This record gives sequence, structure tokens and C-alpha cells, in this order.
Amino acid sequence: MMRKKRRSSVDKGEAATTASKAKKSRSTGRQPKATAPEETNESVFNVFLREAGVTLKQGGTSNEIGVDQVVFQKRIQQQLRKSPRFPGIVQDFITGLESHSEDPERFRNCLLPCVPQLSDGDTPIINTLLEKLPEFMFDGAGDGGLSIPRIIINQLKWLDRVVDSKELAAKLMELVSVAPVEVQRDIITSLPEILEDSQHNDIARELNTLLQTNTQLTVPILDALSSLNLSSSLLTEVREAVMATLAAVQLEDLPVVVKFILHSVSASDAYEVVNNLRKKLELEQCVLPPVLQSDFGSRSAPAAGSSQDSVTLILDGIKSAVRFQKTISEAWLKAIESVHEAEDHKVNDLLVLLILHSTNANQSRRGAERIMKVKVRTGMIQEALLQKTFRDYSQVMRGYFSSILALAQSLLRSPDPCVVPFGGHMYRLSFTVFDSYCQQEVVGSLVTHVCSGVCVEVDMALELLCGLVTEKPSEMALYAVFVKGILDYMDNLTPQQIRRLFHLLSRLAFGPQQQASHIQDDMHIVIRKQLSSTAPKYKRIGIIGGVMIIGSMGALRYAHACVFGLVQVTALLELVRSSSESSPEAAALYYDELANLIMTSTLDPQVQENIAKSVLDDFQNDFVVDLGPEITGSFPFPARVMYNLDEEESQGGIAINLLPLLAKDIQSKGEQRVSPLCLSPFFRLLRLCEEKQHHGDLEEIDALLGCPLILTEMDVVEKIDSLSKAEKEFFCTLLFHTINWFREVINAFCRQKETEMKMKVMTRLQNITYLQTLLEKALAGTPGYVPPVANFDGESTEGVMLSTTAPANKAKKGKKRKAPGKSSSDSSSLLDETTEADETQQPEKEKEKEIRQGVSLVSYRPFFRELDMEVLSVLQCGLLSCSLLDSELNTKVQEEVLLGSAELVFLLEDMLRKLEFSLTAGPAKRAPFLKVQKKISVGFSHLQQRSPKDIASCCVQLLPALCSHLENCHNHFQTLLSENNGVVDGPATDVQEHQLMSSSYQLLLQVLNTTFSWSGFSLPGQRSLLKKALGVLAERLKEGRSELTLEQLVKHSVEYLLNFRSTMPNLSTALCLSQLLSTVSEKGGNPATYREQTASLVKGFLCQAWVTANGERERGNKFNEALHTLLSIYLEHVDDVLKAVEEIAGEGVPELINASKDESSTSWPTLNRQTFLVFYKVMMAELEKAVRRIPAGKISDDTEAQSEKLLTWNLAVRDFHILVNLVKVFDSRPVLNVCLKYGRLFLESFLKLGMPLLDYSFKRHKEDVQNLLKTFQLSTRQLHHMCGHSKLHQDTSLTNHVPALKKSLELFVYRVKATLTLNNCQEAFWMGNLKNRNLKGEEILSQRSQGSDDDEDEEEQRSLLPQEQSEDEESDTEESKKTNREENVDQDDHTDDSE
Repeated sequence: MMRKKRRSSVDKGEAATTASKAKKSRSTGRQPKATAPEETNESVFNVFLREAGVTLKQGGTSNEIGVDQVVFQKRIQQQLRKSPRFPGIVQDFITGLESHSEDPERFRNCLLPCVPQLSDGDTPIINTLLEKLPEFMFDGAGDGGLSIPRIIINQLKWLDRVVDSKELAAKLMELVSVAPVEVQRDIITSLPEILEDSQHNDIARELNTLLQTNTQLTVPILDALSSLNLSSSLLTEVREAVMATLAAVQLEDLPVVVKFILHSVSASDAYEVVNNLRKKLELEQCVLPPVLQSDFGSRSAPAAGSSQDSVTLILDGIKSAVRFQKTISEAWLKAIESVHEAEDHKVNDLLVLLILHSTNANQSRRGAERIMKVKVRTGMIQEALLQKTFRDYSQVMRGYFSSILALAQSLLRSPDPCVVPFGGHMYRLSFTVFDSYCQQEVVGSLVTHVCSGVCVEVDMALELLCGLVTEKPSEMALYAVFVKGILDYMDNLTPQQIRRLFHLLSRLAFGPQQQASHIQDDMHIVIRKQLSSTAPKYKRIGIIGGVMIIGSMGALRYAHACVFGLVQVTALLELVRSSSESSPEAAALYYDELANLIMTSTLDPQVQENIAKSVLDDFQNDFVVDLGPEITGSFPFPARVMYNLDEEESQGGIAINLLPLLAKDIQSKGEQRVSPLCLSPFFRLLRLCEEKQHHGDLEEIDALLGCPLILTEMDVVEKIDSLSKAEKEFFCTLLFHTINWFREVINAFCRQKETEMKMKVMTRLQNITYLQTLLEKALAGTPGYVPPVANFDGESTEGVMLSTTAPANKAKKGKKRKAPGKSSSDSSSLLDETTEADETQQPEKEKEKEIRQGVSLVSYRPFFRELDMEVLSVLQCGLLSCSLLDSELNTKVQEEVLLGSAELVFLLEDMLRKLEFSLTAGPAKRAPFLKVQKKISVGFSHLQQRSPKDIASCCVQLLPALCSHLENCHNHFQTLLSENNGVVDGPATDVQEHQLMSSSYQLLLQVLNTTFSWSGFSLPGQRSLLKKALGVLAERLKEGRSELTLEQLVKHSVEYLLNFRSTMPNLSTALCLSQLLSTVSEKGGNPATYREQTASLVKGFLCQAWVTANGERERGNKFNEALHTLLSIYLEHVDDVLKAVEEIAGEGVPELINASKDESSTSWPTLNRQTFLVFYKVMMAELEKAVRRIPAGKISDDTEAQSEKLLTWNLAVRDFHILVNLVKVFDSRPVLNVCLKYGRLFLESFLKLGMPLLDYSFKRHKEDVQNLLKTFQLSTRQLHHMCGHSKLHQDTSLTNHVPALKKSLELFVYRVKATLTLNNCQEAFWMGNLKNRNLKGEEILSQRSQGSDDDEDEEEQRSLLPQEQSEDEESDTEESKKTNREENVDQDDHTDDSE
């Protein structure tokens, strides 16, 4: 017989097996070797094989097949069937097979080729194979790596038909129970290809049982289960069992387990399964911490790598699931979102969010970003978790670097300041952990942020770059060229950002190792170019940058390390100094920048000495003169020595030569070398040099605290109108320079401990408040005046001037618009809400006279020198006894002195501004262009160099003093009330003192509220600071408390604050107390517990009549704004909003309607005709919010739930009806506007949430539904009348609301019809005609109606206006429905307005 060499069908003729050979064997096409000799005694087996076309060979010769495999199989079948001995011949055939297979080698050789499949006689052959299998079960792989058991199992795959599948399954499972692990795996993985579908469920149950007992077989069992066709109930059962064993699964098997769980999920149980998987999957236990890895040494390296690989595979399984199954991605997002404790969040959550972001399957990227921001904002996902993820899973995280970068960018660009730092941490850790490519991308992205022009973004990016330079100087040096590119975008940076940028670059260029020394030349070129510019803006950049480079070059390490360091520093210092002499503004900026450098840097002693060596002498020569008998010279005003605190030492005394210097400066038009502009900056530099050299001791210059100034008589201000414009401006400039000198003096000496020094500082504070009252009067008589610049690092001199010139010109008109609180001790200048309310009540002539007396200094704040945070320590001053010079009379008085109320207001206003700038965070501080923001930050240069945490810590230290002042204010008003028999406007009331104390009270509450509102308290690291702050309030109630929990501290703090409720001087202060109470109560774990207290407090304020110290009722815009906020707080915190609205609208408003014109409601004294609009707007808005919170009706609701919801809607509709009907009495345009706006919103909420409830409740609660619709019909009809009124009066502010409202009214009609149809009551619905009417119910006749006597059934045109004739004619009909009781409960019907 010819040997066929075809590799595609190498069929060697064993008629024993019943399945085709394994695919692997077929693909190799290798011919088996026959090791046994040819049969001599021919059996049925040999004869049949030979006749069918297969010859069995001896020795090493392969068995041969002469025909095609299919032909061979067919011949064998025919021979067996046609044999006269059939079916007995089959047994003979099997016997021949058994004898042929006794030799192991021959048996192994014969298993390799394909064999025929027998339809009826295959079971004995299969049994024979399975009986032979145990003989080879424990043998290893033979020659060529072939495993006999595996080959036997492979023969059973892909059978065309199995006669007894159940028996085969039983035998296979029996083998599994006794076989070694390797054979077990082969059998289990082959089951889906061997068994029929009918056996799948049974075998799955057995495999599930096996899975519980043998975790070694987890992978093959799950592979098999994945390929079986199972019922959903059984699949759920198997999945739950698998989930239960998750904790015991070996790490390398975990990816398969996770994949099986996620791929066996249905849409209905996706969330439950994913949530359980999230809880049970502990990736933290899969990876050894780096500390342990280093302890194990090199042996742990492969283990660490394999564990990271396993985690990668697990994440790949999750990625595959979320990519192809929308329900899985949504379930993961929901599962992560449902975690409400920071401790419950795991590394898995961060990694899954990265997966969802990277795959963007089913738009999951946006959801991942949203959840990340929410979790970070609420403190659920914290930096510690992020750090742990990067540390332990760096290899895994590297695969998601693009998503990490995108998320970090998104967080850093967020308008929410709470999430910005987290984005910064992602950048920092990416740079620290990942390779050079990632580092380059991080630096590039941060540089992009810096050049974006968004202030918060720029600040954070620069801070990160500075931090990276400090942590990783050598790595950052590689990317110095990238950072240097920011120099091309400096036009959009603020001065503080420019400082940081040059600090960053100079650290790179002149650091200890000088890794980036190649950019030194570029920086020198940029600085020289900027310094030589004639444009003030670029010269300012040059000065700031030059001084920052001097700081880095003159640092202790660099100066020692570099031979030419000191020479370079000296040369650059001289270059900056000489370049800044071109203008007084440049020189002043140079002094300020040097002062900042000395204060914040550790300079080499020689560099510091170079800076300070001539400062003292130069200051004395330029600005200080000896006191002589008389002052010579020609000045606009007579010179006089003023404000001397050292008069007893007047012999040989000194004075600040201000008036003569200013006169010379104006005469020389600013070209003289010494300018009064430099006085304050130069003194600041002198003071800081002295502090540095003498370790805080200012004895060398303490004479400057008490020394007088050469000024002029201050009574000039009384005759300001008689002066020329030049004289007025000269006098105003003199006052500005004097005030700024005193402010800088206070900055210098506020931390001195001696009592005498403290007293002088207090006196200088009094001098400032007095001079500011004079300045206000002087400015009122000097319109168009632009003050001298005081903060020289601003955007530009011109920009600052322009920003404040307008208010100066409009000072007389603009006073009422200024923010509360100014630096003054004069009552007319305190523009808090009280005085503004007072002003609105004064007769016009008196008002004009008072406004004429002074203008607000709010607009002029950029022209005052910045006070340091240390000045606020003066708030801690108690009683001090010392010899004091009166600032006006210059006479000695012996007395006990407290911090005066005017000075207290001055300091509190400054403190509040600082806190609002540093601690108040929100989108308001974020703007698309920096020009706006630069003006806002003018006057906060020193503050910007301190972190919000430092500012908050300072506030917490000052809290005891602030509480003492708060209690003093409380006691003051309590005493006032007791002396005046409970009224604030008694005859003993000092109006000026009352206003000052009111301002102090309100400012103290605002300061406390701003402090406790700081978002940083929510960060985990600041919890102790928050507890310390709350502890201060709690201890005021009762000292000596033991360690309390946060919840207890909040409780005691709230109790403490509630004690102040009885002494509120005005509504604005009451609002501040309410806001503070709300803020503090939110710091506890359960703010809801304090809702009742807050509501009770606010209701007390709303039910109180507020009068001023003059005895008149409070009123005005500020009062209305405070009332609006208070009423909103009340309705947000009250338990039942609907009941509260009904109480006000149903009781308070009728009382007002029945009261006389100027009277108020008796139960709600704050409700009068002037404040009705405020009450109405808040009630409508809160009512609409309340109904949006009512759960929508569901068909699954039980009777009780339906009744409860129906009752709530009944109350809401009744309140709405009352409010809408009030328009008939209060029909002003603003009230109508509010009613139209919120009426539509209420109607839309009713359609969306209320109508489904009526659908399901109609049959059970027919009466209630009828009554509800009856009431609502009255309201909607009134809304329709309002629409007609708006069109009739052509009021665009009202008609803008009409189309949308008409549409909603029409939708409501058809929605009611749908409800009736659903409940088989459609016959109760009928249509009628609705006439257009005005607010009084009078019919509005159209032109057509006027011209003819049409029937009422005709369509009526809506308007009388000729221009509307061209519009489509519109019909307004009333649709009503009648129930079996013949009751009309329907609503107005009208077509959509075609405006």
C-alpha cells in the first residue's frame, strides 16, 4: 500500500478511539513511531483496519493510512454493521484494541492520529480509554513532553455525538476526584468541549462544590464555567460561591476570578455584584510594602514584580468588563460614589477611576472626573491614599499615566479650591515615582498651567515647581530649559508670581550643585534687559527678578561654594540699585523687595552686611532732621512739628522732615533724589535690617516710634473749600504720607514687649484713625484727586490710579455703595449697614450734609501701606497704664487705657480683609484675565507670601482675644438695654458710640465666620487646628473641660454663640451671628441636630422690631438684603417649610393688609410694605425648592405612602394658592415678576412629580385629588390673568415669562386629561372657553370682540394691540372636567403663545 505524506490528514488507524485527535497533534503533523512488531496472529481489529485502509507497522515505522480520513471512518462503520456477527463483532473489535494497547509505547503512539467515530458503539471505546487513563495518571510527560492522560482527554473533545452524556460526565467527575492536580485541570478545562448542553447545569453544580474545597483548581473550574451554558439562577449561585472564596484565592488566580465575576453579571444585579467585589477585593494585600521588599532583599524582587503583574491582570479584566458592558462601568461609578467614609476607600477605587477615565467606555471619563472631584472635595479620597497607591503600585500606575496627567490637569484647573491641591499631589507623585519621560510631561504640563493666565492655576503650578526643585534638584535641572520658557509669558503674571518664578529659576541656576548653571547667562540677560527698560512695568519685573536672584546667589551655601559668589552678588546688587534710581517708584520697589528678601531668606553674613551697611546713615540723611527753634523755607502751609510722643526729650530731638520734602518734590516735579514716596519703604528696609542684625531688638531706631513729623496745622481741613486745587491736593498727599508712615511704624514696633512701647503703638493707632477722618473730609472737597502710590509692586501706577480715580470723583454719590467698615473713628465715616440704614432715613438735607463731611476710604485702600499680620497681635492688649500724650492736645494725661472702639474697628476691618483674601476661596477669585485680579491683590503683597494655613493658625491664636472683645460688645449692649429699660434708642444712647460698637460686634462675628468657613479645616491634617479653634469657644462657656470629641466641641460652641442672641444691635449683626452659628454647626458630624436651634434663633430675629439708635425703624437696601438672607436661612432650617410658609402668608400678610400704611405685621414685625417683596420672593423660591424635594409618586407605593405624599402636595398647592392670590393686593411689577417666574417653576415641578402621584392615587383617594385640582385650578386661572395683564401693559420684564408659562399651563391641561383617561374617566373631561381677564378679573376685549357680537364659543383674540394683529389668532379656552358628582375641577386651557 502506498504511504501518503499529507500532513493535513495524517490518520493512523486506531479504530479504538471515538474522537478526533487533539488540535495540537494535528497541527504538528508529526508521524508517530510504531515501536511494537506487526501482529502475526491477525485479529478482527487488524483485519478491519487493514481492509479500511490503515496498516499497523512494526518497529520505528509509522502507521500508514491509504485513504482519506472520512473514507476510513465510513469503511470501519460499514464493516462492523455488515458483519453477520453484529453486534457481537464489536466486542471482538474492542478485544483486539485492548490487546494492541497493552504495550504502553504502542498505545501512546496509536493515540496520536485521528480515528473514526462510531455512532452506536462508541461508549465501550470511551470506557476503554477512561479505564486505561488511571494507569498513566501519575506518570510525568514522556518523550517530547507528551502527557498520555492529556492525549486521552483530547480524544474525547469535539465528538459529533455522545450516546450517554450523563454517564460520561459521571465517569469524568470520578476521575477528577482521584486524579492529581495536573490531570484534574486537563479534565475540567475539557468538559465544555466534551459534554452536551443538557449536562451543563449538573456539571456546573459539581464544579461549584469542588471549587469550595479545592482552591488549586480555581482557574480551570472558572474557565470551564465561563464556557458552560448555565441558567441565570445557577449562574448567580455559582457567582456568589466564587465571591465567597475570593479572600482565599491565590494571587495568581485572582485575575481569572475577577474576570469570571464581572463577565457573568446581568444588568439587574450589576451594582450589587460590583459593590460586593469592591468590598472583597483587597489589592493592598497583594503587594508587599517597599519597606518589607527592602528587608527581604533581592529575593523579594521577583515576587514584587509578579504581584504587580497580577494586579495589572486584574485591572485588565476590569478594563475589559467596563469597556464592553455599560452596566458594569455605571455600577463601578455608583459603587465608588456610595462610599461615605474616608476609611472605607481603597486603592482599588483610585485604580478603577483611572481605568474608567482611560477607557472612556460609555462616556465614563466624565463620570470618573466628577466622582474624583466630589470625593476629593468632601475629603473621602485623601492624599494618604494617593501616596500609598503611587508607592505600592508604581508599575501599575505607570500604565495609566496619561489619565493621571489628564485628571491632574482637570483638578488643577477646577474653580473649586478644595480640589486644586489634590491635583498638585498627583503631579508631584508622578514626577517622583515615574521615569524621565513622565517627568518631562509633568514639567511641560505645569509650565502650560503657569502660562494659562488663571491665577489659582498659576499659583499652584509655580508652588509645585518650587517644591520639585527643592525635593528633586538634579532631576529638575534636566528640564530647566522648559521652565525658562515661562520668561516669555511674564506679562500675565502678578508680582508675587514673578517672585516665585525667579526664585524657582535662580534655585535651579545658582543652587548648591548648580546642575542647571547653563541658564545663568540667560537669566542675567533677561534681568539686564528688563532693568534697562524705560517702561515701568518691565523695570518692575527686572527689580523683582534681580532681587530674587540676589537672594539665591547670596544664600549661605552658594556664597561659600562659589569663589566669585560674593563678587557677583555685589555687582548685581549695584546694578539693580543704580537702575532703580531713575524714579521714586522704582527706588521704593527696590527697598520693599530687599526688605522682603531679608525677612524671608537666610543670607550670607557678608551679603547682609553689604545691604545694611549704609541704610541707617542714608535714612537719617534723607528723611530725619534735628528739631530746631524754627523751620525755615517756603511751603504751601505753615510748618509745624506734630505728633511728638517724646516731648519731654524734645531737647536735641529729631523729626521726620515730611512737609519740606513734599514741597520740594512737587516744586522739582519729582526729579529730586529724595522723594517722600520712599519714606515708608526705606524705613521698612531699615527696620528689617536692624531686626536681622540685632535679633529682633530695635533699640537703635526706637526713637522713630515717638518722634514727631514736620506737618501743618490740621484745622486746614475745616476751610478746605477755600483752598486752591493745588493746595487741596498737597494737603491730601501730606495726609496720605503721614498715615502711611504711622502704619509702617506700627508694623515695626507692634511686637515690642515694653509697656511704654506698646502705649506708643496704641497712640499711633489713634493718630491713624483720627487722621483718616480728616482725610475723608479733605477728599470730599478734592474731587479728581489721585493719591501717591504706596504699594509699588502693583500692576502699574497708571492702572491703580485709574481704578480709584472714578470712586474719588463719585464719592458724594457713591458712599452708600461702599462695603461696611472703614479705617476711621468718626461716626460719619463708618459705613456699616447700621449707618447706611440710618442714612436712608435722614431728611435729604441732613443726608447731603453728612455725606459732604467725608467720603469712603474703601476706594483708597490700595494707596495705604499694608499692615503686617503681626499688627493684629495688638488685639490681645489688655489694660495698660502709662504716660500718654493726647494726639490732639499734646498734653500729658495719666489714665488707664483700653484699645479704643475706633481702633478696634480699624484693626478688625483690616483683619477681615486679610481673611477674606487668604481664607475665602471660591470661583469669585477666579477670572479669565489677570488684570482684574491684580487690582484685587494690591495691598496684600506680604500676605501672599504666607500660606492660608499660617493665616488660619494666627486667627486661632487670636480667638481668645476676639471672644473677649465679643463679650465686651455683648456686655455693652446689655448694659445699654438695662439702662434704657429694654430699648436701644433711649436718651442715654450715644449714637456715635453705638455705631462704633455695632460695627465692632458685626466685624467680630464676620471674622469668626470667615475663619471657621475656611475650607482647609476639612483636610485631614487640619483637624487638630479645628478642634483647637472650637475648643476656644467651648472653654469660654466653662473652663477646665477635659478632652472633648469634635461633636462635643461643636455642641458647646453653639451653646456659647447662642448667648449673644439677646444683644444684637441691628439685623445685619443678627445675620452674621446666624451665619456663624450655621458654619460652626456644620463642622460637627451631624449638622441636622442644630437645624432646630438655628431656625428658632433666626425666627426670633425675624419676629423682632429693629430700630436704630435714633429711634427710627431700620430700612434700606442693606436691611432688605440681610432680611432676604435671614428669611432664606429660616426656611432652609425649619422642619416643615410648607407650614412655615403658610404661617407667614396666611397669618403675617393678612395682619399687614389690615394694618395702617406705615405699620408692620404684629406677629412678624420685620414684614411691612417695604419688605413685602423680600418675604414674597423668598417664600416663592423656598416653596418651589420644597416641592422639588417631594418624592415622585410610584405605582409600587402603598396606601400610606400615597396618602402622605398627597397630603404634602395638598399643603404645597394651598400655600401656592395663597401666594398667587396675594398679587391681587400687592400688584406691583416686581411682585408680578416673582409670581410669574416661580409660578412656572412650581407648575413644572407639579407636572413632573405631582401628576404621576395623582395617576396612581385617583381611584383610592378620589376626593383628595378633586380638592387638590380644584385649588390648583384657581391658582392657574390667576396666573392666566397675570399673563393677560402683562400683554395689556406691554411690560417686557413681565411678558418675557409669559410664553414659557403659557406652555406649562397648556401642558397641565392635557396632563390632567391623560390622568382621567388612565383611570377610565375621560367622559368627565369637557372643554369650555376661557376669557382673557386682567388682575381684577375684568374681561380684556379684543378688537374683534369690540366690533361684533360673536358668541362666547368663538375663539377670542388675546390683545387690543394693533401690532399683534399680524400674529396668529390664538384661542384661550377653559378645559374642565366633571366627575360623577358633577364638580368642576379642571384647569384653564390655552394654546401656546406665539410670541
